[in-house]
Amino acid sequence: MARALTAPPWLTEGLRPRSAPVPWAAAARASVALAAPLAVGTATGRPGYGALVSMGALSGVIGDTADAYRMRVFNIAVPQLFGALGMLFGTLVFGTGWTAVVTVTVVALVSGMISSIGAVASVSGLLLLLNAVVGAGLPLPSPWWLPPALLLLGGLVVLTLTLLAWPLRLGVPERAVVAGTYRAAADLLEAAGTPEYDGRRHALTQSLNQSYDLLLARRTRRHGRSPTLARLLAQLNALIPVVEAAPAAQLRPPEFGPLPADYPAAVRALADAVERDRAGPAPPLALPSPAGPSTRALVEAIEHAATVAYEASPDPYAADDRLGRPARLAVRARRAARALLLSGASWRYGLRLALCIGLAQVLVSVIAVPRSYWVALTVTFVMKPDFGSVFSRAVLRAFGTAAGLLIAIPVLAEVPHGWWDVPVMAVLATLIPVLSAKGYAFQTAAITPVILLLSDLLNHQGFHLVLPRLYDSLIGCGISLLAGYLLWPESWHTRIGDRLADAVQDTASYVSLAFATGPGPDEPAARARYRRRLYRDLSAVRSEFQRALTEPPPVGARARAWWPVVIAVERIVDTTTATRVRIEHGAPVPTTAEVAAVTRELADLAEALRTGERLPEARPDALSPDCALARLHHEVRAARAVAAPLP
Repeated sequence: MARALTAPPWLTEGLRPRSAPVPWAAAARASVALAAPLAVGTATGRPGYGALVSMGALSGVIGDTADAYRMRVFNIAVPQLFGALGMLFGTLVFGTGWTAVVTVTVVALVSGMISSIGAVASVSGLLLLLNAVVGAGLPLPSPWWLPPALLLLGGLVVLTLTLLAWPLRLGVPERAVVAGTYRAAADLLEAAGTPEYDGRRHALTQSLNQSYDLLLARRTRRHGRSPTLARLLAQLNALIPVVEAAPAAQLRPPEFGPLPADYPAAVRALADAVERDRAGPAPPLALPSPAGPSTRALVEAIEHAATVAYEASPDPYAADDRLGRPARLAVRARRAARALLLSGASWRYGLRLALCIGLAQVLVSVIAVPRSYWVALTVTFVMKPDFGSVFSRAVLRAFGTAAGLLIAIPVLAEVPHGWWDVPVMAVLATLIPVLSAKGYAFQTAAITPVILLLSDLLNHQGFHLVLPRLYDSLIGCGISLLAGYLLWPESWHTRIGDRLADAVQDTASYVSLAFATGPGPDEPAARARYRRRLYRDLSAVRSEFQRALTEPPPVGARARAWWPVVIAVERIVDTTTATRVRIEHGAPVPTTAEVAAVTRELADLAEALRTGERLPEARPDALSPDCALARLHHEVRAARAVAAPLP
């Protein structure tokens, strides 16, 4: 009986708060940004104007998730412009009946499609639709241009508060992120030969992704004018050989013993140098003498990283650059436009979102639902699959809304309108960044009372707003589950199997590239670029699996069954890199036949994952136990053994 009453894992996983430090600075900014406009509106006798400014500030607070100031400007300003445009569309069709339904549905299609471009575009699409729904559902001040202007003013308040410390902290966030990647590499070296290695390798991959995304975003012209960014990019590139040497250290023969602590300590010292912006001659490194190809490669990599870390003006695109020069802005813009218009996934998501929003708008048009904008508002928040599983978000939003209403009930019932709104909003606003870091349900619980308070300042329903909002949220979650989830049963094979199969096929290509005979002068950089892209793809596959784990059976059960294959493929990539590093430092070179045998077995595995057909038997005598690729072949066989019995 006790087991029957236990909550399922897909639910408890989403309701378990994540461990995260309290963002005190973000909490203070949110408090000021949302409370100050209410104070000004109350003082001037225009509380509705103050509520709209605070609503724009709320969007800015939610979108302020970047580390570097130059990115925060972009992450706040661009979505605010789209949000103002959505408010404009909504305001123009307010009270027009079916015209409003059609307009908001078309906006939902556009919003869903542009969300596929990237993270900033996703938030921009969210605010475009969100504010269109609010503008079409709430009576807002006239003239038509005033609500969008007040929203933009709220975003400007957040942007101003965010940039106050920029002159004092120029380059500090970027240095901190790169130094964090150095420390993640040190943690990986420290875990070599232990069960913690796989987890720390994943953490390093995420840190590398974050650092490169931070430094290379909007980079076409910037690095030519910014010595700080150029130096940080060179320091990050210099860490790649250390990252490549880590798998070789992990696979050292047992007779060599554990990896000496001097190696991770040296990398941590470099992290401190990067974070403190030290320049000058590199201090001597007290590293143990190499005891084989693995540690020889590691010593050379750390020495190279030390030289670049202390160099005052390194060239980020020198001969040892491992990632290549960035594409031009025009090229990336064409790629984004092509992905937007020609991608089947973009159209599918846009149509799913439009269908759900259209159903919500039609429902509240034919049935008397008071302040019905909340139904479509719920659909907008839930139908963001790039933010997580639609199913789990619907369930978690229901829980989060209920918790948020418990907070809102005493506020709406007991707090009189006027100056009391200001300190109450200041307190509620601090909860948004604090609880957002804990998970989606907690973020919903923090945002719900804020939106209810702002809505009450515009429509003056007071305590009577609470229960209808709960009903509306449940209706919106139901529409999302029915029209956005159950009616679009994208198969497990399509969402996960193909991506995993592509990663395995790319791994086979990486094996061929890693052991190619007669490498050209750019071959090491090409291998590094391919490996980074492969690990980024594997990280995306991991994210897909983690989302699937939050869904109910059969999807969640299949995700748990297939998860070991993801781990096995990551180990194959690691072993390939380790073998290549060891070859460069004296280990035996594999023959063409050995490489072909390994890639053939990987290709067979990829085809089986993609088609669901039975995995063909591998030749038992394909490779000898003492060949140069014996360890890699063992990992490939292990992956095939895990995948063979899967459905």
